Amino acid sequence: MPSLQALVRRPGPRIAEGLVTHVERRPVDPALALDQWERYVRTLQDHGWHTTEVAPADDCPDAVFIEDTMVVFRNVALIARPGAEVRRAETPAARRAAEALGCSLNEVRAPGTLDGGDILKIGDTVYVGRGGRTNAEGVRQLRAAFEPLGARVVAVPISRVLHLKSAVTALPDGTVIGHPALVEDPALFPAFRPVPEESGAHVVLLGGDALLMASSAPRTAELFAGLGYRPVLVDIGEFEKLEGCVTCLSVRLRALTA
Repeated sequence: MPSLQALVRRPGPRIAEGLVTHVERRPVDPALALDQWERYVRTLQDHGWHTTEVAPADDCPDAVFIEDTMVVFRNVALIARPGAEVRRAETPAARRAAEALGCSLNEVRAPGTLDGGDILKIGDTVYVGRGGRTNAEGVRQLRAAFEPLGARVVAVPISRVLHLKSAVTALPDGTVIGHPALVEDPALFPAFRPVPEESGAHVVLLGGDALLMASSAPRTAELFAGLGYRPVLVDIGEFEKLEGCVTCLSVRLRALTA
């Protein structure tokens, strides 16, 4: 089995109805969103990722944001229980896809809520955003699932963004990056580097020095290039209208064993 696996789900016909929380609603073009999604998936494939397309959930406008359906640590997929009740129908097909790839399964149970977009993993440290779609019981169940596997779970308060990874992600060396206006307490992270654009706070580590980034953050891409990284830019403008970013359009699974 390829060592770099990614779950993806194509945008459905109701994507323009997706939830918005911290931004004003703007019109979304479903055809353009599909084109942007296809380019995003091709970019993953071009960098050595094997992509598995999860079955559609066309009645769920936000289903394309598949990262929210689970958290994977080592070979265990913790199936989420989304904080927005209307999104809970997104998880069954994602669960089946993770199981088919060889993941052991666990799940968040009521009254816990947890969205995958609230999780930032750096090595064995698992940061979890608390205050939006993920509640205290969801954090407790995350700890119960992953601490026996060697994870160190750190809760991070959030109130300015939808998910933790709406505010911060991390570079390959573990440095956390974020736009200062969105990060409530940078001191929670051992190393923090501010970026000049909100959308510059989001990177997917493609492997080596390659960073998948939104094309809406050219100044941040220039900053990262100056640090010796290779930004790979994709246009995800239609998803940004729905508070989406490059991380939430896939679930990345590294080094799974068959």
